[in-house]
Amino acid sequence: MIRIELSFKEFELLQYFMENKSIALSREKILNNVWNYDYFGDARTIDTHVKKLRAKMKDKGDYIKTIWGMGYKFEV
Repeated sequence: MIRIELSFKEFELLQYFMENKSIALSREKILNNVWNYDYFGDARTIDTHVKKLRAKMKDKGDYIKTIWGMGYKFEV
């Protein structure tokens, strides 16, 4: 088992991806479920968090697939 240090939001994001494995998730859906409906930021903040999460996960970061024009999908 590999141990990686994640921020709280990165952990929540990874947990959400794993709970919705193999399901294509829009940025808006991720934003609403991980950042909550009262978040006023840009949906592109998700891209930044995914980029950091992938880097920390190293080769396992490939489990997070980009769905062009939509969002992301977690596939093992």
